[in-house]
Formats: sequence, C-alpha cells, structure tokens
Amino acid sequence: MWLAAAAPSLARRLLFLGPPPPPLLLLLSRSSRRRLHSLGRAAMPEKRPFERLPADVSPINYSLCLKPDLLDFTFEGKLEAAAQVRQATNQIVMNCADIDIITASYAPEGDEEIHATGFNYQNEDEKVTLSFPSTLQTGTGTLKIDFVGELNDKMKGFYRSKYTTPSGEVRYAAVTQFEATDARRAFPCWDEPAIKATFDISLVVPKDRVALSNMNVIDRKPYPDDENVVEVKFARTPVMSTYLVAFVVGEYDFVETRSKDGVCVRVYTPVGKAEQGKFALEVAAKTLPFYKDYFNVPYPLPKIDLIAIADFAAGAMENWGLVTYRETALLIDPKNSCSSSRQWVALVVGHELAHQWFGNLVTMEWWTHLWLNEGFASWIEYLCVDHCFPEYDIWTQFVSADYTRAQELDALDNSHPIEVSVGHPSEVDEIFDAISYSKGASVIRMLHDYIGDKDFKKGMNMYLTKFQQKNAATEDLWESLENASGKPIAAVMNTWTKQMGFPLIYVEAEQVEDDRLLRLSQRKFCASGPYAGEDCPQWMVPITISTSEDPNHAKLKILMDKPDMNVVLKNVKPDQWVKLNLGTVGFYRTQYSSAMLESLLPGIRDLSLPPVDRLGLQNDLFSLARAGIISTVEVLKVMEAFVNEPNYTVWSDLSCNLGILSTLLSHTDFYEEIQEFVKDVFSPIGERLGWDPKPGEGHLDALLRGLVLGKLGKAGHKATLEEARRRFKDHVEGKQILSADLRSPVYLTVLKHGDGTTLDIMLKLHKQADMQEEKNRIERVLGATLSPELIQKVLTFALSEEVRPQDTVSVIGGVAGGSKHGRKAAWKFIKDNWEELYNRYQGGFLISRLIKLSVEGFAVDKMAGEVKAFFESHPAPSAERTIQQCCENILLNAAWLKRDAESIHQYLLQRKASPPTA
Repeated sequence: MWLAAAAPSLARRLLFLGPPPPPLLLLLSRSSRRRLHSLGRAAMPEKRPFERLPADVSPINYSLCLKPDLLDFTFEGKLEAAAQVRQATNQIVMNCADIDIITASYAPEGDEEIHATGFNYQNEDEKVTLSFPSTLQTGTGTLKIDFVGELNDKMKGFYRSKYTTPSGEVRYAAVTQFEATDARRAFPCWDEPAIKATFDISLVVPKDRVALSNMNVIDRKPYPDDENVVEVKFARTPVMSTYLVAFVVGEYDFVETRSKDGVCVRVYTPVGKAEQGKFALEVAAKTLPFYKDYFNVPYPLPKIDLIAIADFAAGAMENWGLVTYRETALLIDPKNSCSSSRQWVALVVGHELAHQWFGNLVTMEWWTHLWLNEGFASWIEYLCVDHCFPEYDIWTQFVSADYTRAQELDALDNSHPIEVSVGHPSEVDEIFDAISYSKGASVIRMLHDYIGDKDFKKGMNMYLTKFQQKNAATEDLWESLENASGKPIAAVMNTWTKQMGFPLIYVEAEQVEDDRLLRLSQRKFCASGPYAGEDCPQWMVPITISTSEDPNHAKLKILMDKPDMNVVLKNVKPDQWVKLNLGTVGFYRTQYSSAMLESLLPGIRDLSLPPVDRLGLQNDLFSLARAGIISTVEVLKVMEAFVNEPNYTVWSDLSCNLGILSTLLSHTDFYEEIQEFVKDVFSPIGERLGWDPKPGEGHLDALLRGLVLGKLGKAGHKATLEEARRRFKDHVEGKQILSADLRSPVYLTVLKHGDGTTLDIMLKLHKQADMQEEKNRIERVLGATLSPELIQKVLTFALSEEVRPQDTVSVIGGVAGGSKHGRKAAWKFIKDNWEELYNRYQGGFLISRLIKLSVEGFAVDKMAGEVKAFFESHPAPSAERTIQQCCENILLNAAWLKRDAESIHQYLLQRKASPPTA
C-alpha cells in the first residue's frame, strides 16, 4: 500500500527539537520536564488482549458470489468455501464485521449438510462463531454461508465511491480496500495474512457496468431473474491472502498494452479520460519486465489492471492483479499535469508492482513483519524509477523524501522499532507510518549498499523462490541474503529493526605524517539533546569514508560494531577533507569536530562535494541544532554557503528546513526577519532560473523553478509577487494559461498576499477543474490565506461536498501550516468537528495524519497538555502513538524557541545592518 503523501511542504514539517548538552533538557522548566516525561514512552497504550483465529478449521478455496446494489448501498453474498477440519470441533470461528449472516451450513465431503444453529458475533474482535449441533470430524468439506452487508462510505471493506458522469450525474461505484483487516467487511473469512487460499469470484452486476477482480474474466452470462443484470465469473486465483482480494464495479474506460513478457496490462480511468492513463501504462509496461529480471521470477498472473478510484484513502493498494489508486496517483494529463505529479505516479506504480512479488507472491506471516513489505517496496520503487527515468536523479530525492523524514521521527522518545509486535487489528493502522515505510526503505538501501547489488539480487531470488505462495518473516529474508553474501546480515540488521532510533557518529581527525587518524564514537541520537540514559543502545554501522581526492568513491568501508573505534586513512594530505557517509546511505547522523567541518564547508560553495553529500551535511547540522547540540545560528551561516547550489533536491531540503524554522519563529515578533533571510538565500537562484523554461531544461529544472518561485512568493519577494499576480490575472482571464509547473507557486503567492476576491476566484477555479490533480493543487494552498474570516471560510469548505473525503485532511493541514492564526483556527475546528471527522476516518491512518498536520507546529508548553487532555477525553486508538509524538514535538519546539530565539534574532539583525557579500 502506498500512503498518500501530504503536500510536500507539509510532509516533513516534523518539529521536534530540543535543548543543549550535558545537563539534558537544561532549558525546559521543571514542569515542562515533568510533562515531557509524562508524555514519553511510558504513556504508550496498553496492548489490547487479542487471540488469532483457532487453527482447527482452515480454508482451501473460497467460491464467492457478490451482488452489490448501487442504489440502496447494500450487497448480497453467497460463500461456498472448501475447508479442512484439522481437529474435530463443533464450531467454526471466522472474521466478520458489519455483515449479517442469514444461513450457514457445513457439509463434510460425501456426507450430509449440517446447519449451524447459532451465530455468535464478537463485534469488538470482529469475529463470528458458527455453532453446529454435532461435531465436525477431521477431513475436508464445504462451508456455505449466505449473508448481506452494507456498501459503506468509510473507504474500507466493500464500499461505495462517488463519481460524476461526463453529463454531470452523480453515481456510485462499488470498490474494495481490504488491507489491513477489512476483507471481513465484504465476506466472512479467515482474515489473517498467513491463512492463504485460492479464490473463485463471481460478481452479479448491472450489464452496463465494468466488473473487475484479481483474475481475468472467464464467463459472462445473463442473470436469470433480471435482464439488466449479468453474472461475471473470474478465473481461479493462485494461493493468496484475503487482504489482497479485490473487486470493482463501476463505469470506466481503459487503455491497454502487453509487456514484453506477454502480460496484458490495462489502466482503467474515469469515462472520457482514457488518454490520462497512458503515462501509467507506459511505466507499468516497463516496470513488470524490470522486476521479472531483477528477481529472476516471472510475474505469476495473466493480467494486471491499474484502476483510478474516486474516493480512496491511501495512495494506492497492491491487490494482486487489480491495483487500485487515487486518481492523482495514476492519471496524467499531458497538458495539465505538473512534473512532480508524473514523478509521483511513476513511484507509486513502481511501489505497487513491486508488491506483486514482494508481499503478494511471498507474504508476511503476520502484521509484525509489515515493515518488510512496505520498507522493501518503498526502496525498490526508486530503483525502478531510476531505471525508467534516469533524468529524475531519484536517489538524491530519496534522501530528502524518505531518509531524513524517517530520521526526524525516529529521533523521538515516542518512536518505535521498525519491527513492532502487533496483536489486535486496531494496532495495525498505527504502524503504517514513516518508520515502517521510510526507515524501512532507508535500512534496506543501506543493506543493499553493504552487500552489493549482485549478491543482493541473488539473495532476493533465493527468498522469493523458497517462499513463493507461502508466508515468511523478517528472519527468512536475512537468512537468504546471508547465504548469498556470506556477511553477518542478521546480526547487523537486528540492531536496526529490533531497537528504535539510530546513532550519532562523532568524528575527529588527526594528521599523523602522511596518514589521517580518525576517532569515531557512536551514541543514540535524540531529538532532546545528547543521550543521557544508562546502557546506550549500540548499532552495527556500515560506514563509508571519502576524501576530496575522489569525492564520489569510498576510500574505506568499515563495519563499526563497537561504541568507539580508531581508523587510519593511508596517504591523505593535510589539505584534503575527509567525509563520512558517502552518498548519505548509512542511517546515522554525523557530528564533525570543528576543524573537520571547517574543511568541508568550501566543498558546499565550490560544489566539489557531491549533491547528496551537500544535502546530508546540511541536514545533519540542522538536526544537531534542533537537538541543541550546536547553535541554530551556525546552521544559518552554513545555509548562506549554498548560494551557488544548482541541485533541485538540495534546495528542496534546504527549503523544508527553513520552513520548519519559519514555523517556529512565527511564535516570535521577528517572523518578518526570517522571511528576509529566506528572500536573501533564494533570490540569486530565482534570478538565474527566471519564470520561463529555457531550451534544454528538463524535469529537475521544472521542479526547482516551482520550488524557488513558491518560496520567494510566500516570503513576499516584491518582484516575484508582482509577476505572480500578473500571470494569475492572465490565467483567470484565459489570455495565457499557466503551465502546470507554475500553478502551485502562483496560486500560493497570490493567496498568501491576496484578499477575499482572490479566495473566491480560487474556489471558482476549484469548482471548474475537471482534473482531480488541479483540485488537489488548489486545496493544498488554500490555507495560505491570512485573514481570520477567510481562514474560517477555507475550513468550512474542507468539510463541504466540494472536497473528497480523503482530501479534507490536506485542506485542514494546509490551514494549520499556513500561519500562526491558521494553526489555532485549525485546531479549534478539529475540536469543534471532532465527531464528524473521527466518524469519517476512524481506525485509518488518515486520522493520524490529520492530527499530526494540525498540531505539530505549536511551540508552547501548555499546548502539549491541551492536546493530550483533548485526546484523553476523545480517544483515537489508531492514532495514539501519533498523539504522543505530537505532544513531544510541541514541548521540544518550545525548548528550541527558548534556547535559540534570541541568538537567531540578534544574528538576523546583524545581517540586516551589514549584509553578507555573495
């Protein structure tokens, strides 16, 4: 599953910064310190009691027929399951939620049918116990269940999705989303990933609707009782888990091709938009053979469909053979889609198709190993996109999008290990987060680098071949990779997956004749400053070291398996710099001695450090400042060295960090001064790029131009604001339509410095937009508006019919991230509308995202208490960990502000008095 990203500017605004060395939490008041500890890990919720399904009866095959009613939003179902009774019993326990069973019976093979005499629903555990009047003996038989259910509006299970036909009529499709534990809302089943079976699916649907499932259609015949209805029968699936089953009934067009391996690939789009499926089709057709060659295992099904669903909570879902997507994660309009949308579609397609092998063919044994599915797919999607689109420089973007995001979250006391023991279904949603996805991907990237591509591929093939159509645990993958590489994979990786956090490597150097002696030491990196506990955790850290002699290649690779280590680099001249973590691949932060850092800084200015190393160096320094280990002013000075920077991703990371700082300083009376700093840093690159593409520019130039103009416009850069207003006016009047890549920065700029008329025009553009991408683009910037009454108007709009349910979150989040007043207004709005919002998103990851985006920007101690108190009286079980992380962040923001605000202010005033020369 691909979790839909928040707006890029929001996705990484994780503010959790803390105080200085050694007396930890020095600048927190005593009450704040108590509060931070009371919000700490000890407060994690107790695990709910939970038992997996009994093993006495298990399915071999599900024969399932469903008849959805697209007007009354109900469905009828008939299940005939070939089952194996392994141990004599007089009851069958299955998963079942929001379903009413009408009749149930079991017929032992060659014997008479036994009717169930009771259905005992355990709603809390989402189970049903079917009781039989006599004992079911060991052997095989057929379990028959007739049932009815509701096509709900919660975007989970078998649900309804609203769409508008080209003629403007509102209709509904019936679609599914079963991961993690919602197949049980569509049919009674053994809804656990390790209980695999084959499926024979039939759908009874109106004859003018498209009906799709995991496999190809093998029969389509008139339904006896109604000439307007047909029964569509699909081929039998391979052995698979319930969470990967899918069906869709609705109106769609499609484009199709065959991959070079002969697999039929189709992309289904809303009616009239088949053209918008072509880009994803091209990516999918290139991706399937890439994975087949990489894993050396063929794609196991005859077809794969990719389909855009109007109302969809996640970004996409990897159902075997029928992958479902948000419209914005699949559809690309050649004229109206921006470069970042193309890139997103390529990554999401790459992610979901990787799951067809890694997750679907071989499936995790239980949700504890979810990270393996998601972390792996989140890593290999980049490998695949790099293969299809080398011009995207996608691995540098990985560091900014995934690696640093994971480190921000993982530095908190309320983080969690990659591998989390999961019991009750309500706990599963909590771990669909940046640790499972982004830290998971980052440690697999580090592992791949440590092993080397050849042995990594060999190990992957061994793993997929050994466990195909079965289930596996993390240890099974380590064993395969260990056998392929001969390296101590399990020992190394257990230090990264079974304990939370990551190390800070402190390094100092000494020149000894012609050699450089490095002294390395590792300590856990904490958002609140130096680790102060006893028994500091240790990691086995693959470390690479490069020098200015050859910045792109490692001079030395070592495995740091103890707290302290001395390393000798042979033949390094005194004037050469030395850098750890070549390519920012190792999942750790580095703190250099002053002398080492000084020698690296010219490499930023003259670009002799590779882009990903410039990015990593700046990001490490920013995090050290947030944690109070160095001064924020030191980082601002380093940021000014990026004046010649040409790389989009380096600017993107710099922009994120300045955004975090701006949000923090919005709590002070010198917010305008930091905006002046932003303008000073970004204007030279803004002038170099200009507004219009130049001949020979590519994908990354388009991304950079949008980023820089948006940053300058938001900060109120006069020339940028004037040009944005001029172009916006021409766009609205139809004189000169804005290119897709310029729309976000222009919309943001005019709204931030606009009035009620500007907002009305934006809402009108939203209503007129035919593409969901354009609607989302507008929704994400509406929060930039500054006046209290307009902010209220935007918040009301967020819950209106105009905004799709899954997109409300980014509108409210945009308001919270837009301004100090917006933050307060968004939080009040959430409290006032909690019942409606919780009812809409309960139990899903969207509720966590909503909370996080809305409160993480606060920087006042008492707000942490207020947030905690609100959620104590309004529980949101699947978001408990997120709430704890937000409270921790708020207190750490407050500490950062107390610690550094005055020195930052003085520095900015001093700059104003004597501006630096470039």
